[in-house]
Amino acid sequence: MLALVTDAFGGRGGIAQYNRDFLGAVVNCGFVSSITVLPRLTHDPASPPEAIEQLPPRPARIAYTLAALRAALCPPIGIVFCGHLYMAPLAALIARRAKAKLIVQMHGIEAWARPKRHQRAGVESANLVLCVSRYTRSRVLSWAAIEPERVMVLPNTVSEVFTPGKAAPLRRKWGLEGKRVLLTVGRMDSRERYKGHDRVIQALPQLVAAGHDIIYVVLGDGDDVSRLRATAIGLGVADRVRFIGEVGRDILVDAYRMADLFVMPSTGEGFGIAFIEAMACGTPALGLCVCGARDAFGNGELGATTTEAELPAAIMRLFAQAKPDPNVLASSVRDRFGRGVFIAQLCGVMRRLLPTRSSTSLPAAAA
Repeated sequence: MLALVTDAFGGRGGIAQYNRDFLGAVVNCGFVSSITVLPRLTHDPASPPEAIEQLPPRPARIAYTLAALRAALCPPIGIVFCGHLYMAPLAALIARRAKAKLIVQMHGIEAWARPKRHQRAGVESANLVLCVSRYTRSRVLSWAAIEPERVMVLPNTVSEVFTPGKAAPLRRKWGLEGKRVLLTVGRMDSRERYKGHDRVIQALPQLVAAGHDIIYVVLGDGDDVSRLRATAIGLGVADRVRFIGEVGRDILVDAYRMADLFVMPSTGEGFGIAFIEAMACGTPALGLCVCGARDAFGNGELGATTTEAELPAAIMRLFAQAKPDPNVLASSVRDRFGRGVFIAQLCGVMRRLLPTRSSTSLPAAAA
């Protein structure tokens, strides 16, 4: 398999995590003998599992195209995995020349509007189009001339490291003892302001006026932080908003655990992996009942949803309720999005792509 991706091993964010989960499961289940990964970006040191080689990143478009064409020459390629809509034309060209199967992955807003003609052609030539949510699938089918059975949903999975645990140590370290803590995890990009950080900040005055001693903790970075800081200052709640920045995996897990409520009123989630990470750590989550987030919330069975107008009221309602048992919530999340469930779904996808592959040739855990 040749994987053309924005980022994977050493990458950050939900798309990179999805690529790692997908590619690791494909090779571990024995569907391919090896995978060559070509990323556009790599932020951190990369450590791919055995049988996966990740080439150096190529941020420039021409350099990336040339590297992809070279990578397709040797060894022979049986499957091309395209990790982003924008790479579909290149992936389709390589798959056609190599007489290989083509998988195109769709995530969120990049796939919701009708793309350019050459991108549509790349998608429509795919043997399989994978979508992280039912909403993204419906949007793809609205513009792609492709049989619906070739467009399948394979949602995100949650890592085993996200589990319930102690909240007190990080609360003490960050000076949050005795506070009501809201948490959002997500990049703050001025070009993509759909995550909803500003909606939470705008709700703070009403929450404080209702008597809640509240702190809003924000993890992540991006060029929109200064605007959000100014918003908090203008509303008189700057002392109640903590921009922590980017953190490592260990601190991220502890942050999920110590929050009273994970809230991300996003209007543009293809799925929303942060929702299931928070709930897998035993923390209730709140979002908007729109787009792919509905799948992450299990249609309301796992987390709570609201409208933009009702966000402050929804937060206060959840504060008034008893916090769910962390272990019960975490178990429910794993029953729907755990690693075993993901592998079983992936096996179904790959059998659709490779119908001659018998389930008896798979590892017992996969089959």
